[in-house]
Amino acid sequence: DGEVHINELKNGNAEMFWNPTSEVRRQRLKRHIVLFEEQTDFESERLWQHVTSAINKGDQHKATQEKFVLEEEQRNAARERRENGTEWKPLLFRHDATTNEWHYKYEDLRPWDPLNDIAQFEKNGILQTMERHLSTRMSNHKTTCINNQITRHKRSAKDCRRRKASDQPSNHSQNTESSCSTPESVQELSDDDGKYLAITGLCAQCGKEMNHLKEIHSAVLSLQRAQQDIHR
Repeated sequence: DGEVHINELKNGNAEMFWNPTSEVRRQRLKRHIVLFEEQTDFESERLWQHVTSAINKGDQHKATQEKFVLEEEQRNAARERRENGTEWKPLLFRHDATTNEWHYKYEDLRPWDPLNDIAQFEKNGILQTMERHLSTRMSNHKTTCINNQITRHKRSAKDCRRRKASDQPSNHSQNTESSCSTPESVQELSDDDGKYLAITGLCAQCGKEMNHLKEIHSAVLSLQRAQQDIHR
């Protein structure tokens, strides 16, 4: 989020390549870090704190010294493991024998999806992405509506049986029995959704919300495909 200049060594010309506006600076991703006092000895910020401090002070000699101390400690530890026959087993990295390179086990190379990905966080050294799933939300909402409707129908059925068992039938009880056996009306829905709601007994408001979520989900899928095309 700072200025970037291009210096042409052949002719000495310099030009501005990137100069972010204040709005661009405000949009930078929030940095989430573990509190320094909660970090273990081998976490980068704590391990390299003296090197970092020297660099920030502009003391290159001190930074080089501190870096040498760290690297020498690592060499000695590796030498001791080799002498004791102790095998080093990394928890978060795997070795590729073909390329002789180390790779992070939990790397996620897919493009960031701003419509579905909320935040990326680290837990026990494992990078994870918190996501929102419209389909899951729709399913949960639908299940809740169905369960509520079943509960209401069970209560209505019990009331109906009580009234039928009464020795004093009346017009009021007959009307109640009729209302108990009549399904709730559903309006402003498509044929398929209307059939589904008629079977499950979902209310009209829930049906509208379900249709709205479907439209959002369809739009999200379209945007994801466009994003994948752009990425390619």
